[in-house]
Amino acid sequence: MFVIIGWLVVLGCVFGVFIAHGGNITVVLHALPFEMLTIGGATLGAFLANNQMKVIKKTMAGLGACFKGSKYTKARYMDLMALMYDILQKARKEGLMAIEKDVETPEESEIFKKYPTVGTDHHVVEFITDYLRMMVSGNLNAHEIESLMDNEIETHHHEEHAAVAAIQRIAGGLPAFGIVAAVLGVVNTMGSVGQPPAVLGGMIGSALVGTFLGILLAYAFAEPLAGLLEQKVEEQGKELQCIKTTLLASMQGYNPSTAIEFGRKVLYSTERPTFTELEEFVKKK
Repeated sequence: MFVIIGWLVVLGCVFGVFIAHGGNITVVLHALPFEMLTIGGATLGAFLANNQMKVIKKTMAGLGACFKGSKYTKARYMDLMALMYDILQKARKEGLMAIEKDVETPEESEIFKKYPTVGTDHHVVEFITDYLRMMVSGNLNAHEIESLMDNEIETHHHEEHAAVAAIQRIAGGLPAFGIVAAVLGVVNTMGSVGQPPAVLGGMIGSALVGTFLGILLAYAFAEPLAGLLEQKVEEQGKELQCIKTTLLASMQGYNPSTAIEFGRKVLYSTERPTFTELEEFVKKK
């Protein structure tokens, strides 16, 4: 929603002020389809040539996510930590082998079903169950598991940032493609030198629209989308860090209540529930 509002503000201010100062918007509108086709086509071709298919797919998915609200809310994190508390409490009371079935078939686990917000999220469930499985096996110590978690989170970070980098490269190339469109317009104008000054002025004006569009699309559209997508990637990583911190605290001997408090503390302050909120929520569940 805010993406659309931001774009409307940009377009309203840029073109509104231009018209208010007596600018001839007809020249811009006349050149717009041709310049957009040149710049957009060149950008699309460069994007396809510069990225693997997996990055292209992730970029498309990321662009779609930019127009949706964040799913990483306080309510989601409270569900996540309540889920972690339940499964760690079960392991503490009945032994690690008691959660083996929950780990091996999470889709059938009553604990995961109890929290559908996170219990049906493939990435969250896979991350939790993979490391619980290692805890159940007892073959790795806390330091080894922490190192493995860090490597996995770093790999996830790099994979998700590939889409951010792709959009940033688009933003970097748009002004240059705008110049290409402008140069072609100037070339076209130079081939009509015999025309009256009024006609030549219109042609030069149309050519300059290409430069204007390249810069506008880069810094008002592509670059903000890259920044927004990067923020969403950081949110995904923060959820994994919360799980990591909670599990490691449990491995080091802390009780489930203290372990989820460790996880709570790594969350961003805007989504982090208070100690009392989380405690009451867990008790209620």
